[in-house]
Amino acid sequence: MATRSSLATGVGRVLIAVYGILALAATGRSVVQIIEKFSFAPFAYTLSAVAAVVYIVAMIALIAPGRAWYRVACVTIGFEMAGVLLVGTLSLLDRQLFPDDTVWSYYGLGYLFAPLVLPIAGLWWLRKHHRTVAAVSGATAADRTDPSTTARVGE
Repeated sequence: MATRSSLATGVGRVLIAVYGILALAATGRSVVQIIEKFSFAPFAYTLSAVAAVVYIVAMIALIAPGRAWYRVACVTIGFEMAGVLLVGTLSLLDRQLFPDDTVWSYYGLGYLFAPLVLPIAGLWWLRKHHRTVAAVSGATAADRTDPSTTARVGE
């Protein structure tokens, strides 16, 4: 029996909504950039496409229940944090590397720093709910294997 994800409640719903909005924005941005002017800044535009994929996967991982999806969310959002910090720093230090902006340039300045704040909030949310996810996943697995929770024939 599938259980509802404890990550998709309260603040988690807001995170999911913001990840969805950024997924749409980054996808639209990267598609337009790649179609119209890819030769101008291929590295930057590819990074925008990578950001779009990261936002899509993070959103799905926050929605889907289970320990495996929790891990996917942790890895994806951790990668996002590293990407924002790396690209943000490189965009400040070497303008020639980024002749045009990416989603993560200048720590997400073009998106009001949402790309910088979002992974911090996401990692905080995941950390806060780590034991809840583990308990729900563990209880489900234990219920399936514990003979005391199954009905015996003839009882």
